[in-house]
Amino acid sequence: MNHPTINTMYIKKFRITRINSINPSSFNLQFYSPEIASTSLPGQFINIKIDETSVPLLRRPFSVYNINDDEVEIVFAVWGMGTKKLHQKKVGEYLDVIGPLGKPFNINEEEKISILIAGGLGVAALPLLTRALDKKGKSIKTFLGARTKNLLITSYLKNLDVATDDGSFGYHGTVVDLLHKYLLNVDCSVIKIYGCGPTPMLKALVNITNEFKVPCEVSLETSMACGFGICQGCAVEMKQGNKKYSLTCKDGPVFNLKEIIL
Repeated sequence: MNHPTINTMYIKKFRITRINSINPSSFNLQFYSPEIASTSLPGQFINIKIDETSVPLLRRPFSVYNINDDEVEIVFAVWGMGTKKLHQKKVGEYLDVIGPLGKPFNINEEEKISILIAGGLGVAALPLLTRALDKKGKSIKTFLGARTKNLLITSYLKNLDVATDDGSFGYHGTVVDLLHKYLLNVDCSVIKIYGCGPTPMLKALVNITNEFKVPCEVSLETSMACGFGICQGCAVEMKQGNKKYSLTCKDGPVFNLKEIIL
């Protein structure tokens, strides 16, 4: 297994270069940061202080969605006070950013088929991983789920199959059910699964990995206020080992699915 070296963490203000709408509830923001752009690994994240006020008090974590030369791209949906303020930012303003943070995905040299699966904004963890797997010559298959067609984010993905809860696009049902149908007809001995999405989706993936006996790494979605293990607010329970709990921000956000309790 290839274990990437974790790079230097930067704390700095970076200039916003682009803010676009992707769909009715999701947005794309890009900022200029040669430092983070050149060191981010697939699965890592950044922590953003939205503004200089105390509301919201805590930083917000965002997956490094994509790298465009010296610029870093994130995606987000407007859910609360923090993302509402982020949406109101203008090109030319600055973001207070810490990153890159966390441990990245590990690519198995022996895997031939790499399956990427995401639900909702969990897709933000996939583009950099897609690029890295493609460079290693892996055969990539991507499964993406959303509540409805208008909430899909599909940029930078390869060989995409889609599931929507309401049947407005692609398979009518859950993305894990769609993955299950696919696995019934392939050689699972050469597969590794990489996933990111809401906890119910990841719990369903546990059953998939047990049934087909395939390795799986997942990136957990949780609040990570500090980003490097100081606040202790993002604990995840481990099945075994020296520690009963690990920290998502420091020991993750990527974990072997068989080693954690969701």
